[in-house]
Amino acid sequence: MRDNSIKLPTIAQGAKLLPNPKAERGAPYGPRQRAVLDPGACATARAVIAAWPGYEATALRPLPSLARALGLAALAYKDEAGRFGLGSFKALGGAYAGARLLQREVSARLGTAVSLDSVLQGEHAEPVAGITLCCATDGNHGRSVAWGAQRFGCRCVIFIHEGVSAGRQAAMEGLGAEVRRVPGTYDDSLRVAQETADREGWFVVSDTAHGGSGEITRNVMEGYSLMADEAQAQWRETLATAGPPSHLFLQTGVGGMAAAVCAHFWQSQARPRCVLVDPEAAACWYRSLEAGQSVIVGGDLETVMACLSCGEVSQLAWEVLEAGADAVMTVTDAAAEGCMRLLAEGAEGDAPLVAGESAVAGLAGLIAAASDPAMRAQLGLGSDSRVLLFGTEGATDPELYRKIVGKSPEAVAA
Repeated sequence: MRDNSIKLPTIAQGAKLLPNPKAERGAPYGPRQRAVLDPGACATARAVIAAWPGYEATALRPLPSLARALGLAALAYKDEAGRFGLGSFKALGGAYAGARLLQREVSARLGTAVSLDSVLQGEHAEPVAGITLCCATDGNHGRSVAWGAQRFGCRCVIFIHEGVSAGRQAAMEGLGAEVRRVPGTYDDSLRVAQETADREGWFVVSDTAHGGSGEITRNVMEGYSLMADEAQAQWRETLATAGPPSHLFLQTGVGGMAAAVCAHFWQSQARPRCVLVDPEAAACWYRSLEAGQSVIVGGDLETVMACLSCGEVSQLAWEVLEAGADAVMTVTDAAAEGCMRLLAEGAEGDAPLVAGESAVAGLAGLIAAASDPAMRAQLGLGSDSRVLLFGTEGATDPELYRKIVGKSPEAVAA
């Protein structure tokens, strides 16, 4: 039975749901998926990152009051706001992929294989200093690449589009990166980053891949798998009596995070339903699954969920999610802002949470689906459902957060 004591914002308005016509519920995690996210490679990434100074598993936050309000058995939020002090899950991917890239390039320049550990320990400082890493970003991925470059001792240049806030730009510059602003969208900044790297002999640490290739993008996604592995272990520790997660609601962007989480849980005995959630203004996954193939979404792609403002899906993520996603949704900017305020206010029994604009799309999709009888039925949401969300960023732009929520992130956290 639902608990109506929490007044949910009008998040359901404007949301759309599309069951994935290519979903393969009974299919095993097969060769196509392993070619993108190999379990052994993911385990290696997790071990490497867990050995970095400052590593600590981020918290899994149960939300029992909100679960009751939505008529669910259990609900938990993986809170990535504290990841390595960078404010988002992206710290796991860009820095790890950058380290792997440096290992390969130093090995090539020295003419002999060098270990990743030797690169991380600074044993090859001279050749590393002569390498430039670059990327295109909406903010969080670039912060991770810049942080990794600063740690490893190489140069870093970040390309951002005109919609990226000054606060996010300053954060990357504070990590020693040179930041260049490009007219247009994220996809325009991605193109310019690649063209510049080709001309200058730099190396692009990309969190998206087109054409089915991309060792660097695989490394990024392997790093993300740590977040899913932590969440699965924490769920067993804190919510074991409820049973394993039955549903994942995952925000998309290019899809790397969603694919990494989907792939990790796909290999579980009790595979949860995977629901993707796009901003309505940048619905590249909705449009692509609707068409049965990758579709490029044009226009300015402007959305408050800035880190999800992408017009083209990653081909590597497509290899996992074309069959692994059960459904896709779109949600509005107003819904995202409402969810930010909802989490900041907390509820009786639920601690207030600092969640950034791009962290709450999954929650917005869940609330919209749980509030609509037809959507509940289509997704199999019921009183026995157990939902896992990934809060992929904290207040990575504190000024924008304050403007939306009405409080500073410090006040909410306190």
